[in-house]
Amino acid sequence: QVQLVESGGGLVQAGGSLRLSCAASGRIFSSYGMGWFRQAPGKEREFAAAIDWSGYSTHYADSVKGRSTISRDNGRSTAYMQMNSLKPEDTAVYYCAARRRSGVGITENEYDYWGQGTQVTVSS
Repeated sequence: QVQLVESGGGLVQAGGSLRLSCAASGRIFSSYGMGWFRQAPGKEREFAAAIDWSGYSTHYADSVKGRSTISRDNGRSTAYMQMNSLKPEDTAVYYCAARRRSGVGITENEYDYWGQGTQVTVSS
């Protein structure tokens, strides 16, 4: 079983930055693909970014591409998402997810473990 705990969310003005962290339990974090998803009020959860086990392969949704960077530190069993130039439409609960496969996954059903989420609110 893998437990994921997100942190780093908060309230930020448009144009600002946040760095989300996802701390994972378990010794096999380094073999898992990791992803970030988000759910805005009244909307379905959507894919944001994903990274493979090594950190060399990443994938981004068009909505965050160019403004966000996903990364991981396998020694710390932690994944990150740096978000810059934030917009009000980025307001959402951001979820970290882990998959037992090592590659990049871009759909919810490819992931096996989920965190509780962290709220990001961007004011205009």
